[in-house]
Amino acid sequence: MLVNCVAYKNGKKISDISKSEISKTLVDSEIFVWVALFDPDPAELFELQKEFAIHSLAIEDVIHGNQRPKVEEYGDSIYVVAHAFETESIELRRGEVHIIAGKNFVLSIRKNYNVSFSDVRERCEREPHFLSLGSGFILYSLLDTVVDRYFPIVEAFETDLEIIEESIFKQKSYQKNIERLYLLKQKILMLHHSTSSLLEALNKLHGGRVPSICQDAQDYFRDINDHLVRIRQSIENTRELLITAIQVNLTMISLAEGKVSKKLAAWAAIIAIPTLIAGVYGMNFKHMPELDHPWGYPTTLISMIAIDIYLFYRFKKADWL
Repeated sequence: MLVNCVAYKNGKKISDISKSEISKTLVDSEIFVWVALFDPDPAELFELQKEFAIHSLAIEDVIHGNQRPKVEEYGDSIYVVAHAFETESIELRRGEVHIIAGKNFVLSIRKNYNVSFSDVRERCEREPHFLSLGSGFILYSLLDTVVDRYFPIVEAFETDLEIIEESIFKQKSYQKNIERLYLLKQKILMLHHSTSSLLEALNKLHGGRVPSICQDAQDYFRDINDHLVRIRQSIENTRELLITAIQVNLTMISLAEGKVSKKLAAWAAIIAIPTLIAGVYGMNFKHMPELDHPWGYPTTLISMIAIDIYLFYRFKKADWL
């Protein structure tokens, strides 16, 4: 689906144009066109491929999707893939942002990602001195926004972990905690893989040999690199705390199970004493000297009660009950 198709010249917006007008518009070498798509169908992509002379391999990757973050060069144009995330209930949903940038065009495509980049376009149009840098600056602006949207997600991970840590020492929540911890672990790993791959890919856009359209924006791409390094460090710290929390929660489960076992053993010992005594005197032997004793019955009951009270006291003192 077409979201926007706008022509710019000298950093200023000329007008919105239709896809069929792109070729005519690009006759002027000082004009570049920025097209934004959302979940496009193959026919729409093939149409734009002809308009911008995009390499077929790049279009093929966009159509198939499920690409890892990467930067690839095709002649004078570059193809960039970044993962974008949005929260849906307790789930973290991953989408893809595909950007194909040439000397006089930028094609940005959102797949399975509902958050718009309209704010990026508005910001670029408010800064014509930057927009005049061409497609390189637009590529930077889009990637910078994708990366900046990682920060709230990482902060949400940290907040979730703090909440879980507070509940770890509460009884009867161990099973729920371990489920929440492993769900959080899956989310962190998902974001970790995406940021690590993107960090590696973006090294091609600053320092050393870089694509020609990114020459004037190397400092900006280096800034994105710094943000990704910070995000990755935060993710690593959260992962370490998460592993510790899982270990603590498992330890608490073991302690709880041990406490239950001690309680069962203590009550078994308390019950065993009267059972033993009653079992002895329940044997129907004829010659048992205590059977004819006038105080035998009350003495036996008092002995059983006294021993059980003593055992209860000792187990209570030892924190078995």
